[in-house]
Amino acid sequence: MKFTLSWLKEHLETEASLEEICDALPMLGLEVEELINPAEKLKPFTIAHVVEAVQHPNADRLRVCKVDTGKEIIQVVCGAPNARTGMKGVFAPSGSHIPGTGVDLKPGVIRGEESNGMLCSEREMGLSEDHDGIIDLPEDAPVGASFADYAGLDDPVIDIAITPDRADCLGVRGIARDLAAAGLGKLKPLDIPEVKGTFESPIKWDVDVPEPSLVPYVVGRYFKGVKNGPSPKWMQDRLTAVGLRPISGLVDITNYMMMDVGRPLHAYDADKVSGGAIRIRLAKEGESYEALNEKTYTFEDGMLVLGDEHGIDDMAGIMGGERTGCTDETVNMYLEVAIFDPISVAMTGRKLNVLSDARYRFERGLDPTGPTWGVHLASKLVQEICGGEMSELVVHGQEEDWKRTITLRHSRIRSLGGIDVPEEKAMRILTDLGFEVSGSGEALSAVVPPWRRDVEGEACLVEEVLRINGYDEIPVVSMETGHVVPEPALSKEQIREGRAKRVLSARGMLEAVTFSFLSRGEAELFGGGAAELTLVNPISSELDVMRPSILPNLLASAARNANMGASDAAMFEVGPQYADATPKGQSKVIAGIRVGRTGPKDWAGSTRAVDVFDAKADVVSLLEALDAPAGNLQVSTDAPAWYHPGRSGALRLGPNVLAWFGELHPKVLKEMDVRGPAVAFEIFLEKVPTPKSKGSAKSFLKLSPFQPLTRDFAFVVEKDIPAEKLVRAAAGADKALISGVRLFDEYQGKGLGESEKSLAIQVTLQPVDATLTDEQIETVGQKIVAQVEKATGGRIRG
Repeated sequence: MKFTLSWLKEHLETEASLEEICDALPMLGLEVEELINPAEKLKPFTIAHVVEAVQHPNADRLRVCKVDTGKEIIQVVCGAPNARTGMKGVFAPSGSHIPGTGVDLKPGVIRGEESNGMLCSEREMGLSEDHDGIIDLPEDAPVGASFADYAGLDDPVIDIAITPDRADCLGVRGIARDLAAAGLGKLKPLDIPEVKGTFESPIKWDVDVPEPSLVPYVVGRYFKGVKNGPSPKWMQDRLTAVGLRPISGLVDITNYMMMDVGRPLHAYDADKVSGGAIRIRLAKEGESYEALNEKTYTFEDGMLVLGDEHGIDDMAGIMGGERTGCTDETVNMYLEVAIFDPISVAMTGRKLNVLSDARYRFERGLDPTGPTWGVHLASKLVQEICGGEMSELVVHGQEEDWKRTITLRHSRIRSLGGIDVPEEKAMRILTDLGFEVSGSGEALSAVVPPWRRDVEGEACLVEEVLRINGYDEIPVVSMETGHVVPEPALSKEQIREGRAKRVLSARGMLEAVTFSFLSRGEAELFGGGAAELTLVNPISSELDVMRPSILPNLLASAARNANMGASDAAMFEVGPQYADATPKGQSKVIAGIRVGRTGPKDWAGSTRAVDVFDAKADVVSLLEALDAPAGNLQVSTDAPAWYHPGRSGALRLGPNVLAWFGELHPKVLKEMDVRGPAVAFEIFLEKVPTPKSKGSAKSFLKLSPFQPLTRDFAFVVEKDIPAEKLVRAAAGADKALISGVRLFDEYQGKGLGESEKSLAIQVTLQPVDATLTDEQIETVGQKIVAQVEKATGGRIRG
């Protein structure tokens, strides 16, 4: 929301400086985003007198001018058609920056004639789009004076951020009201004379909507014999300062009222409205209209629109149509001041992707009394600027019953806000904000003004008192804690997520952050693409479905990197993925990919292509770091279809799948335009169990002073027996002495049956209390053989 200082003072009687106002606004919840002073960028520009302007000897369209700047006579070569002897204009010396063109002036020679500085047009000054000639000032303009001061361009522009609940501050008057309540001045009364009409309007309302709440209140008025010329300079200057382009008197009045008092209006050229009525109705599928922004919009069923017997010509609360818009030839005008349902306006704007200042205000909720006073305030401006004669009011509906009374217990200001505000001051603050306050002592009653739809209960009134009294007045008090050691700021889930990122980064992977949506074709490759996960209003046609997996986004990033010459990739992302549209269908996943080789090629050939075991190593390392029982995990081969069927797997704890890993299916790589090899993993963070103990999940390190020893065993088992099963059985034979089991060989062939294989393991025994005797070692060996035979049906190889 932008406004100028002089505009603010139209509503606020104040002696406060610009700095004091800008300091007070953030304390009221109105953050100052930018302070713009146009006079600063126009500081070098001065008023000059063209002493002489003669034809350039070497160019037909140029003139050589002698310019009196008030300090010296300077020669300037000028190409403006209106440059002449005796005129006064705006001079920019060499070294100046021209804001309208972005050029820095330098002395030069043009067609053989020296030129120092320039005489400027309005476009070059950044004041308008007028570039037909240089600025021609009146004869009494003081030579040498600052042009910004002379033209009144020394009016600072304040740009503030408006939170969604403060719709009342989407007009300069609402901001002035807050400042007045904060003690920075007095709110001036708003002069709204009740203007009587002299004839019956030939245009009526024809409202045909299924629910009265869609159009609860709308007022119209017919103006005849208006003269729609340019609006006054003061109005044009204010609109230009806040970024709106002046168009004509009637259009500028509607824009001015929207910015001044937060009341959007719409003006129709009455002679272009056919049928004697403006119809408010719901659109039908496929209907369209050309809007004032010169774009054509096609409506869906149920969108609220306005039009006449020829069709739609207004998107209710958002933007009017080109067909019935006011032009310089308009002599009869029909004014619309309406209240439309905020939800209907918001839904139409979002579906059609139309942004406008009117929509921004309508969807936040307007003052329900606005049509009552807005039509009279607009009528006053129309009469003053465009003249004409006005009709009686045309009214449909009525003001809603907006009066709401809220009881404020004075003690709640202290209990909720932590500060004592005297009763008289609290009452004064609420009164200055427009509340009707009555009562005294502990219980106060406040009638909420119609423009404060955000105030809903007692806590809201406390907030208003605290806000105006000043948040900086609230004393700083340390939080009371029930423990000597404070509770951690991060939850266990957040800590695990951060740890996971550090572990994967340490393993040479880069973190990626991608969109939570992708194209339907990519989603279908990974088991997604359901209709319920399709976005209604996607930011791009290629990002129209919520992602069923993070992997396609990572693969797309890898493909883009490969196209830029970086063919080896190792990336991960921690984020959500979506199985369905229910809350339980969203899950937090840690996903990663490795593409290409394990590192750059070298003379020793120490790198290789990535394989399934790289992905498994990433998963196991991460699960160990997350304190998951990695030693109890079972491996199965039921990874989903986007993995290679023979080079992938799943890690389980009983029926719960904690992770998938493996090489990606060649078909998936081809569709994603990724040159393999490529491996990936997906860890379902919410399924990884957390340690049950309150302390560290890892036991204390106990180092034995005794030398460990190893023993090798070879077992003959059936080919379909997983090596993991054999290793797990051997490790469980004597958990007190066996500190590690490692598979180091597999053999199939001569000496074994066709359905048999030999697996060789190395078992590490770690004595704890004393050096092991031969008998103890032999006993452990027998336990290992017995346990493996029982678990796998195998036998010791002779």
